[in-house]
Formats: sequence, structure tokens, C-alpha cells
Amino acid sequence: MNARRDFWLSCGHHLLDRGPGGGLVVTDEFLKAYLARPELAPPPDACPAEHSLRSILLDRPRQAVTPSQIAAIADADARQNWELMIAWRDHLLDHQTLEAGYLDLVRRGLRFPHLFIDQLVQVILRNALDGCDDAFELRAAEMFFRPQRLALHQGSLVAADDETVSGLGGRPLSPLVSLLGLPTAAEIDVLSDANDGGYWDRSDRFDMALDLTTGRRGLAALGDVVARWIAHLLAIDVAIEPMIELRDVPLRWYVGLDPDATRIGDALWNGDDLDEAARARVIGLYRLVFEDPRDVIEELRGEPVYLIVAMTADKVLRLKPQNLVTGLPIRQREAAR
Repeated sequence: MNARRDFWLSCGHHLLDRGPGGGLVVTDEFLKAYLARPELAPPPDACPAEHSLRSILLDRPRQAVTPSQIAAIADADARQNWELMIAWRDHLLDHQTLEAGYLDLVRRGLRFPHLFIDQLVQVILRNALDGCDDAFELRAAEMFFRPQRLALHQGSLVAADDETVSGLGGRPLSPLVSLLGLPTAAEIDVLSDANDGGYWDRSDRFDMALDLTTGRRGLAALGDVVARWIAHLLAIDVAIEPMIELRDVPLRWYVGLDPDATRIGDALWNGDDLDEAARARVIGLYRLVFEDPRDVIEELRGEPVYLIVAMTADKVLRLKPQNLVTGLPIRQREAAR
């Protein structure tokens, strides 16, 4: 039997425990990785209150923090960083699993920095995809938590990691990335059958592009990830089929997986005609069917749901996986794990 190959080491999944239902349980080690982020490292000339707070939490990361402890920090930016960090920590600790915390976050529309939410999505996906041996599916999953830049390459529509293409742009590295000695930039290769075996060694570099041309494996793999995401978070089984085009689709219910896709779906719902520019922004269209009709609200049982993926006018795609929690016509569910 082949050993299970690891991937996305920098998300910190190996620092977490699993609960009885398979969900991820917060550990002190995981919290300490957040506290080690460069944004929270006080400069040498920081005030004693900030140094003291960080020292206490690195030793006891679940220690309660009072508003007066944060107010005592002299630097306004540092106070804001610590307020966000403690609010985020407390939110995670208020739930039995990270999956439950994510569902509550999405359903209540709580506001936290994109960076924190994207990291949470990544580690939950790492759990949902544990043991996956399909590099195309793993690469498609990156689109859930990392913006993509689209380009035509040798006649194909290719998605490359936006941050890798653009450079880090001054954003701080995760401490785990630094500890692992992972490179910050690399040459980008398009994932193919010839090089897919190299994905696992490169997974934390985000330097493999994905072909999203209609009919290619990339779009099908993205649909597979969507199905896994729904099953893992909501314990609902769905079948997802990529479609060829947007014309004459009976949109009784649709979910846009990004803001542009939502606007396009709204236009179609209202009976508006899409111009060619809007149609050209549509990257993917899927037909979703629920395996058990009882999972769906009564008035839509037996009806398919259509999922739309679209890029912006400047060819950037930022998926919003939370739309699959809030936008599907399902009976309300609590976390399955």
C-alpha cells in the first residue's frame, strides 16, 4: 500500500486534532501558529503592554484577554491587530470544530479579514480532501481560497495563482511557510498528465496553473471539489455535471460562486440579455442535482440547481465558497461534524 501523500503543509492541518465526527478541533499549537504571525510580532520599541500580552498568549494561547489589556497597548495599529486576533481566536474556540465555526461565520455574516477566512477555508478543505490522489482536484481546490488570474495560453483558458503571478506584493508570509523554508516564487507550469505527480512536492508554492477550457479536466475537477465541500460541511450528497454553455438554461435556482457570476445569474433571472462581453466572462457552468430530494426545500424538490463561475473584466477570479452554504435551496443544517 502506498503511503498517503501530504499537501498544503503550510495551512497547519498537522497541528489540529480531529473530533469524533471527523471535524477539526483547535489545539494550542494551532493557536500559537496564529500568534506567531509577523503582524503580531511587536517591534523592539513596542510598549511593555504589547510585549507582555504576546508573551502571555504564546505560553497560554487560550488565556482570556480583557479589553483593558488591549487598550493599554500604545500603538493604534497594534491595538487593532490584537482586537481582530482575539476576536478570531474566541470565535474558533466557541465552536466544537473549525467546520462548525466556519458555518456560523458564514450564516451570521460575521466580518473578519479575508486572510483569516481564506486560511480557514484552506484547512477545512485539507481535511475534506485528506487522502485525495487526484492532483487536478487538489489544484482546483486552491481556487476556493486563493484568487486566480486567467489568461489564454496556447489556445487554452488557464488559471494561475494571482499572488504567484504578481509577486507577494509586500504581504507577510505565514510563519509556517517561513519555518518550512518554502520558496516564495517559482516558475509556473500548467498541470498536465505528464507533471501531475509533482504536485504534492510543490503544493505550498502555488506555482502550477490549471487549464479551465471547456471540456478539460480542470472544470470537472472544480465540480468535484464543490461536491466534496458540500458533503463535508453539510452532509449532503450531490451530483455535479459541467455544462457546455449558458444559453437556454432554465434557472429556477442558481448560485453564483463569485460576485460577477452572481450578477450574471441575476441578469438571466430577470430575463435580461447578456452581451458577448458578459458571456465571455463565464468560465464554468454546472448542473447540480441532490441525491436525496428530502435535503431540498419542498418547492424545489426534483429541480436542478445551476452553479455559475465567472471572472472579472480584468480576468481575475475570486471564488466565494460561502455561497454554497448560504445560496443552496436546502433545509437548514448544522455542522455535520
